Amino acid sequence: MYLTPQHALLAGATGLTGEHLLDRLLNEPTVARVLAPTRRPLAEHPHLLNPVGPLGELLPQLQGQVDVAFCCLGSTLRQAGSREAFRAVDLDLVLAFARRAREMGARHFIVVSAMGADRASSIFYNKVKGEMEEALKAMDWPQLTIARPSLLMGPRSEFRFGERLAATFLRWLPGKYRGIDVCTLARALWRLALEEEDGVRIIESDELRRLGR
Repeated sequence: MYLTPQHALLAGATGLTGEHLLDRLLNEPTVARVLAPTRRPLAEHPHLLNPVGPLGELLPQLQGQVDVAFCCLGSTLRQAGSREAFRAVDLDLVLAFARRAREMGARHFIVVSAMGADRASSIFYNKVKGEMEEALKAMDWPQLTIARPSLLMGPRSEFRFGERLAATFLRWLPGKYRGIDVCTLARALWRLALEEEDGVRIIESDELRRLGR
C-alpha cells in the first residue's frame, strides 16, 4: 500500500545525502511543503521553509503538521573532533530531532544510519550508530525505516582521500558492501517514504540500490 506524504521534515539538508534528498522532495509534485532547519540558509523555493540556526536550538520552535520525517544527520570522528562531540550529533541530536518530529505528528521516521551499525560493536562509529537505532526502536514509532548505506559516492565540498580511494574498490564489491551513489540513495529514501508498512524496517545498501534505480 502506498501513501503520498505532502508535508516533510528534513534534518541534515546541507549534507551530502540531505541536499540530494531535499532536491528530490522539492521536485515532487505531491510534496506541498518541506521544513528543513539548517545552520546556513538554503536557496529559496516556494515549497521550502528554512529556519536558520543550530538545530538543537531550532527544534522547540518548529511548527506545523508533518507526515514524514527524514534524518540525514551524521558526522565523522574527524569532523566532530572528539568521541563526545560525535555522540552529541550522531546519537543525541538524532534522538532530539526524532522526538520533535513525533510531537509534530510524523508517523513515519526515516533515518540514514550506516552499514555495520551494532551497539555491541568494538568499532566506536558502528557502536554509536547501533545505539541510535536501538533508541529509535524504543520510541515505538508507528513506522520506522532505518537505511544502512555502504560508503556514499558523490561530490563532497571537502576532499577525503581515504573515502576517494575506498570508493574505487567498493564500486566492484558484491551485495551490500558495494558503494552507493548518493543520488541513488536519495531516490530510495523517497521511495521508502511512499510505502506504508507498520513497524521497523532495516534496509541494507543492496536493497537501497535496487529501490533507487
